[in-house]
Amino acid sequence: MTRKRRRRAYRSGRWAETMAVWYLRLLGYRILARDYRTPAGEIDIVARRGSALAVIEVKARATLREAGEAITPRQRRRISRAAALFISHYPALSRLFVRYDVVLMRPWRLPVHIKDAWRD
Repeated sequence: MTRKRRRRAYRSGRWAETMAVWYLRLLGYRILARDYRTPAGEIDIVARRGSALAVIEVKARATLREAGEAITPRQRRRISRAAALFISHYPALSRLFVRYDVVLMRPWRLPVHIKDAWRD
């Protein structure tokens, strides 16, 4: 992948995450963290709504199918490990129900929020 394409993909991903944050806020979620990085993996968004702690992966592709297929089992494992580290740093959150969500983005459409997309 060329440097120019990589930069464009990074900007597209940041835009998608920003749109997802605004969308989640409109739905009543409180954003706790963005781009949480650990040696085990990265979490795009950590949000809370009521007694649920949502660990959210954002994918932007040309179609919803492509976006959904871009989340691999390996990536899910890395996100789960990163979530465990996040919760260990914030013990007060350990009493909440942890849920893994996905926000799928495609051009010129509203985001699609899939709650509880997978389980550990």
